[in-house]
Amino acid sequence: MEFLNAFSLPVWTGIAGGLGLLIGSFLNVVILRLPERLLYAWKLEARDLLETSADQQDGSTPSRAAVASQPPPGIVREPSHCPVCTHRLAVVDNIPVLSWLWLRGHCRYCKASISVQYPLVELLTAILSAVVIWRFGATPQGLLALFFTWILIAAAGIDLRTQMLPDSLTQPLLWIGLLAALAHVFVHPQAAILGAVFGYLSLWSIYQLFKLLTGKEGMGYGDFKLLAALGAWMGPVALLPIVLISSLAGALAGSIFLAVRGKKHSVPIPFGPYLAIAGWIWLLAGSDLLHWYLSLFLRP
Repeated sequence: MEFLNAFSLPVWTGIAGGLGLLIGSFLNVVILRLPERLLYAWKLEARDLLETSADQQDGSTPSRAAVASQPPPGIVREPSHCPVCTHRLAVVDNIPVLSWLWLRGHCRYCKASISVQYPLVELLTAILSAVVIWRFGATPQGLLALFFTWILIAAAGIDLRTQMLPDSLTQPLLWIGLLAALAHVFVHPQAAILGAVFGYLSLWSIYQLFKLLTGKEGMGYGDFKLLAALGAWMGPVALLPIVLISSLAGALAGSIFLAVRGKKHSVPIPFGPYLAIAGWIWLLAGSDLLHWYLSLFLRP
């Protein structure tokens, strides 16, 4: 702890921002590659279940070897490359934000356009990481809140792109939240367990009721798991504000998106990013927001 106290809060905030740029670059890889890896694994599993000797003889179903012949790139081992020309990127091409600006949003080798997602995710991760350390300091709360923030950014990014919330992100978030409660970092263990249970069951119940009334699925199971994870970090008291904030944000953003794109109201809009936004806000400022809200009604 003496080492942590050796630097002032502004210094640690700057360090967190710089680290956030690097982590943001990695999160871009996770957002782009993790869904492909999951789909690839699911295809292999489906092939194992559906493949029969008759299928192999008449060639109607590709073999497992055929499916496995072109696996998507891994998240950690494979180096970064241009998705268009597949040229391996040099170190100077991978400097967070600066490389994108220097290259003017185009690949140095084939001149293909580079998505603005890359600098946006890097900047967002840097800013949110700095805010987290400014709020909690270089403490166990701050370190855990950084992990919380990074997982939410990755999960929200994947949900926006693919409308999936992978278990490989929501489950670790849930278990780390429960383990943190053993040390009373944010909430007590009892509150964490109740928050996880009520978080899952609340959206699951809404899902079942909506499906019963309309015959349609209003949300995915990933949303239940994400809210359960948020409940594990912040307890059951945070669930209602998180759902309200995310619903308002989702309704506003969804309306703007549909109006700008000219889409129909039946177009599905992912709910996970708004849960992530609301959960992050409540972790950092929930107590302040609650006190402010109550003060509006408890004034003498």
